[in-house]
Amino acid sequence: MGLLNLLSINRSENLFLPAHGRGNALPKEIKKLLKLRPGIWDLPELFEIGGPLISEGAIAESQKSSAYEVGVDRCWYGVNGATGLLQSSMLALARPGQAVLMPRNIHKSCIQACLFGGLIPLLFDVPYLTDRGHASVFDRKWLHRVFEKAKELDEDIAAVVLVNPTYQGYSADIESLIKEIHSHCLPVLVDEAHGAYLISQIRSDLPKSAISFGADLVVHSLHKSAPGLVQSAVLWSQGEKVDPFKIERSIELLQTSSPSSLLLASCESSIKELIESKGLKKLKSCIDEAELLKDFLINKEVPLLKNSDPLRIILHTSKFGLSGIEVDKRFIKKRIIGELAEPGTLTFCLGFSSHQRLGERFVRVWNEILTSLGQHKSCFFKKPPFSIVSKPYKPGFSSWRSNFEKVHLQDAIGRISVEMVCPYPPGIPLLIPGEILDEARVDWLIEQKCFWPEQISDYVRVIS
Repeated sequence: MGLLNLLSINRSENLFLPAHGRGNALPKEIKKLLKLRPGIWDLPELFEIGGPLISEGAIAESQKSSAYEVGVDRCWYGVNGATGLLQSSMLALARPGQAVLMPRNIHKSCIQACLFGGLIPLLFDVPYLTDRGHASVFDRKWLHRVFEKAKELDEDIAAVVLVNPTYQGYSADIESLIKEIHSHCLPVLVDEAHGAYLISQIRSDLPKSAISFGADLVVHSLHKSAPGLVQSAVLWSQGEKVDPFKIERSIELLQTSSPSSLLLASCESSIKELIESKGLKKLKSCIDEAELLKDFLINKEVPLLKNSDPLRIILHTSKFGLSGIEVDKRFIKKRIIGELAEPGTLTFCLGFSSHQRLGERFVRVWNEILTSLGQHKSCFFKKPPFSIVSKPYKPGFSSWRSNFEKVHLQDAIGRISVEMVCPYPPGIPLLIPGEILDEARVDWLIEQKCFWPEQISDYVRVIS
């Protein structure tokens, strides 16, 4: 079957990203645009349109308006996803040879920025939930201990990156973390790719965006947590810690010089959906419906895990000794397609579409899976063998460019990696270039391979 055919087939329950649910929840303006003559919207950077880095034109005015409405100093639309804007942010924050402090559950795009920017990733450990195999959130006391340990490595730390909320929807007390970072006179970049709708502040009991607490830079994926098209994103900037010129110079380095007018229009319209009354009403309806669905599933004894995001459902498969990866395959056969299959869980993204008839069907399929695969003893996962703070044994940017050989994992003890080992999704590296493979790490990676058999190889490339 060709690619064009795959794009149009019916996939029944779409509980995966993008959050617009295969067009169901796209903003009305974008729906109208896409109904016009095919390709009429595919325009270059005409004078009246402009671009994200051009000071005049409709896009410049739109970015100014969005920044004003959200309450920040400035913003830039992106057409290379949150990835491109996270990487641009990091290059603006640090010079080659400087270090960036970031958690172990960082997205691979930030490690990639370190590789081509000559930055040193100082990776700090985070709490780990052994009953499901997830990185957890941490508090200010944890982060303070991280800073104390980081000082011992004697690196020139230029900035700190945080991830909040996580892919699964766990959210920390981000206000206290930002205060701790600012107390060290450092700028903070928050990867809020999965939390764009938090700028709506639609309910007081839901988490707030890091923007509200003075984060210097915040990146939102507008297709993961807003009703934007894939690849649409926005970078918000406030305060004086990061020079806007450095940001724009870095964006110009990494983004295309011919950005899609359609994606830029999607940036504008999806942000409007999060701040204007009609969009807020729709968002509130989605959240209310999602919470009713979660309550229904829990009452039917479907094992769900608590998180901070009402629009994400985490099915706790390891509670019954089942792999989320295997359970995902069974759900797909029943035409319920989730977003993130992991060894201990399966996460479904409800997005901004309605799923009013999902509950009974979900329960029926889950019970069929339990009958088919059987219920087993709860499975627990070994905590990763990470130090509280560590840096690559050899600079990652030089290791990545080194000559290498491919060796079996079991024979890699004492060798230095030239590659990332990174199941995707969620895109969180288990090993990065420049890290040394000690016995504990090798044993853990071999165990992870058993959990991710299709994503982790028996072999690893190391410096020759």
